[in-house]
Amino acid sequence: MQNQIKQKIGSIALVVENYDDAIAFYTQKLRFELVEDTDLGDGKRWVLISPPNGNGTNLLLAQASSAEQTLAVGNQTGGRVFLFLHTNDFWRDYEDMQLRGVEFAEKPRVEEYGTVAVFSDLYGTKWDLLQLN
Repeated sequence: MQNQIKQKIGSIALVVENYDDAIAFYTQKLRFELVEDTDLGDGKRWVLISPPNGNGTNLLLAQASSAEQTLAVGNQTGGRVFLFLHTNDFWRDYEDMQLRGVEFAEKPRVEEYGTVAVFSDLYGTKWDLLQLN
């Protein structure tokens, strides 16, 4: 009997301008948890963050270290929504995020698949806050 393939996405790299500013935004405004912050030397760090009670997939905050990377900050997907934050209570999180200063690009809307609104992080990276039906 062959072994079944078992894989998962462990981390997704998000290019940011500054480690500390990004950590502050995600932990204070979105209530993410700082999973790890390890100094790798030469100004590089291994910084992992995760939503509260996440499923094991982390964001790896990667500070831009070249002109090309700096151009990608806030626009890693050419202006499209990049990340999708699923929640079990849309209105709780939407209202809390607004109180914490998170900027939403639109009013919440109810779609066939659930309730959703687009917001941006401190660099303009677009996210969906989403509660699936």
